[in-house]
Amino acid sequence: MSARTTSLALAAVLLVYFVILGDRAIALFRAATPLTIALGVGVVLLPLVGAWVVWSTLRFGIRTQTLGRRLQAEDGLPDTSDLPRLPSGRVNRPAADEFFERFRAETEAAPEDWRSWYRLAVAYDLAGDRPRARDSMRKALDLAD
Repeated sequence: MSARTTSLALAAVLLVYFVILGDRAIALFRAATPLTIALGVGVVLLPLVGAWVVWSTLRFGIRTQTLGRRLQAEDGLPDTSDLPRLPSGRVNRPAADEFFERFRAETEAAPEDWRSWYRLAVAYDLAGDRPRARDSMRKALDLAD
């Protein structure tokens, strides 16, 4: 199952969950005591926060995909097909580190180029550092705008 399909499926499940929470919030409001009203407000806020998280995550994915297509059209995506892989499919750690160093140097040489930040994000991801990959991709998105 692709990441996109998984994201959409999770968003649909969350939507159902939010509807159920909304029903619970209405029941709490109907009880009309200060405590149940306060709990009802909390139950209403949880889906709003959840919806914001889902929206921002999907938006990040859509923007990243758009930027990836743009870089692919320029023939600028890094080629990872020749990197040695473990039986699990992950890139061999020394090869991933070497790949990363190449794009880290490129980004240091051109810190205002979104393309170098995008490629660095790919390198971080291959090296298994997802938080830095996301940060680098955010930087690429900011520079591309």
